[in-house]
Amino acid sequence: MPLFERKPPSPAASELRRERRALLLLREERLRDLGGLTLEMYRRDHFNEALVVERCAELVAIEARVSEIDALVKGAGLRRRQRAICACGAPLLIGARFCPSCGRPLDMEAGTGEDTSA
Repeated sequence: MPLFERKPPSPAASELRRERRALLLLREERLRDLGGLTLEMYRRDHFNEALVVERCAELVAIEARVSEIDALVKGAGLRRRQRAICACGAPLLIGARFCPSCGRPLDMEAGTGEDTSA
């Protein structure tokens, strides 16, 4: 069997989500850098269009990869389970008897965490 005939295994959902988070942080950092670069060019009255275009192209490539990861996760049915949410909007931990945010006792039968007593 030739070595290159097998498809590489598709990455796990957790790996994709980890890569997505890292890319979003990188995107945020690059956006800040682009703003600082633009400000410095303005201050020095020397605009370098090629440098701005290069940095923008890098940002577009990062956003394209994030979109690709979103499509992979969505298309493969790798979405996370719906989380339990308290009436106050805080996420509930598995097995919790009280909301970690507001301290409300959780209604275990309903599974929603809503407190029916006032």
